[in-house]
Amino acid sequence: MVRDNRRESVYLFGAICPDRAVGAAVIMPAVNTEAMNAHLQEISTQAAPGAHVLLLCDRAGWHATSKGLQVPANMTLLPLPAYAPELNPMENVWDYLRGNKLCGVLWNSYKAIVQACKNAWDFLINDPDRIRSIGAREWACVNL
Repeated sequence: MVRDNRRESVYLFGAICPDRAVGAAVIMPAVNTEAMNAHLQEISTQAAPGAHVLLLCDRAGWHATSKGLQVPANMTLLPLPAYAPELNPMENVWDYLRGNKLCGVLWNSYKAIVQACKNAWDFLINDPDRIRSIGAREWACVNL
């Protein structure tokens, strides 16, 4: 595997709705509450008209409302139990993208890294069947 010792990174914040086979994402230079707020705003704009978003979140520090997170009115965060990544369908998305679209490559610039993340995300959201396949779990459903 190719190795690079440079330290520029970008962070892809993403969410999917397996039922509607859609997704929302932002690419940010840092992982923090400000970036998460931008992501929540993007998800909010992508919700179906009149819908209320239930967003599954792990226990990452930037997911904590006590630390300045601004949750849009059409959204509720549902924190998952600690150390339970198998309950978060986004973990499968990240594994898929890392293993198929964002692996074994060195990028020559920050702009190239951002473009690679955008291309990977676009590949995913342009394939509704893939979103449903990766994100749906019959054994982990919330029925209202």
